[in-house]
Amino acid sequence: MSRIGRKPITVPAGVDVTIDGNAVTVKGPKGTLSGTFNSNMSIELDAGVITVSRPNDEKENRALHGLTRTLISNMVEGVSNGFKKELEIVGVGYRAAMEGKSVVLTIGYSHPVKMDPPEGVTIEVPAPNKIVVSGADKQVVGQFACEIRAVRPPEPYKGKGIKYADEVVRRKEGKSGKGGK
Repeated sequence: MSRIGRKPITVPAGVDVTIDGNAVTVKGPKGTLSGTFNSNMSIELDAGVITVSRPNDEKENRALHGLTRTLISNMVEGVSNGFKKELEIVGVGYRAAMEGKSVVLTIGYSHPVKMDPPEGVTIEVPAPNKIVVSGADKQVVGQFACEIRAVRPPEPYKGKGIKYADEVVRRKEGKSGKGGK
């Protein structure tokens, strides 16, 4: 039996869950998320606890069991607390600024790069070298943070570029002939 799939999901106060067959809608203070899951999985709500179960131990059902439970758990977590990704900009003259709801990146190109966030995602720039992407949907927040990072990924020689706050950039040494002889 799946260890993750067996875990019950407790619904916090202020979060409303509606289950219609295999369509789950979760409403909370941070927004509304909905998703449709595989028809093999049975999703039940009892006294503020969501449980996901599978009909048998076929390989596909075992794989979907933990996935379905985790996706529903992320929906509940997202509408109650939200998700956020922090990015850091490293490099001389590299910076970010807010322009309305979008972020403008000045990162060594001949032009500034303007990025508009998708629906349900907010961007904050607390410092010129920090960007905070937040929202209720974990997948959308992670995807937009990835798109920002992809504009100028960190390079291994000087470490310049946009990286996640918890990311460690492995550094390379450079040319061995350079230096004092």
